[in-house]
Amino acid sequence: MRLDRQLTTAVFHPLARAAGELQRLSLPVLMYHNLTSKPEKEALPYYRINTSPAVFRGHIEQLARGGCRSIDFDDVVAWLQGGPPLPEKSVVITFDDAYRNIYTEAFPVLQKHGLTATVFLPTAFVGDKRLSFKGSECMIWAEAREMQRHGFQFGSHTVNHPELLLCSRREVERELKNSKTEIEHELGAAVSAFAYPGAFPQGSPSFVRDFRRMLVQAGYHCCVTTQIGRVKAEDDPFRLKRLPINSLDDARLFQAKLEGGYDWLAVPQKAFKTIKGSLHATRLVLHGELKKAKAACWRTMEP
Repeated sequence: MRLDRQLTTAVFHPLARAAGELQRLSLPVLMYHNLTSKPEKEALPYYRINTSPAVFRGHIEQLARGGCRSIDFDDVVAWLQGGPPLPEKSVVITFDDAYRNIYTEAFPVLQKHGLTATVFLPTAFVGDKRLSFKGSECMIWAEAREMQRHGFQFGSHTVNHPELLLCSRREVERELKNSKTEIEHELGAAVSAFAYPGAFPQGSPSFVRDFRRMLVQAGYHCCVTTQIGRVKAEDDPFRLKRLPINSLDDARLFQAKLEGGYDWLAVPQKAFKTIKGSLHATRLVLHGELKKAKAACWRTMEP
């Protein structure tokens, strides 16, 4: 049994509806990755990132039937900064990791229904010749340019998709700057949106604060994360929540996510990340103390 689905559809979605939590009050930002039917048996349902093309088509048809319209992050940032309200039933569709099937599967389906999306590119895996990331082929620049001509937006997902929390400040700055520069060079358009690679370290507040400053300094206007929930008018544009989507999102669960029924998971997610961040900080301290102890030991052994 998938517990998050049971609680969402049986408890929290009905509560959200009863409380009058309408979609127009918050913005769903959908997070897709790889559009493939490859099984992910080793991963729990909550953590899976593959969405079969058939399930994806069902999602887009569901959005179209419901009268949803896609917007881009320029609209989102303007809204968060006090600009005009978003159109009713707005949705942002995003893809991480630049897989080729975003071009072959998502692009035609979205075009058919008059919708667009934002694709976040890890630039080390996008070239003029076909490259691969995590065992799947990635799109090439020519395909990205074709999608761009039809209204699709592209953002940065770093160069090498590293775990930024473990990188030095200089490495992080290089990942932010170089990916942005390359996409702008290849596509001839400004890049203002960034997607954090991997799990967002909300349990490490000092890193998050420093990272926000680095994003601003690099010229980005917003950042999407893996924090669960929908975006509200008072949210920080550099910590935008998203709704993770995969093949196990049936029509009922998908609709619940759009309407706020999945937002409850932000609370246990934050608690888990806070504990994880504390453990990580403890490990770093212990590692530092161990290095000091080793150094002191070597000094005592010197003649």
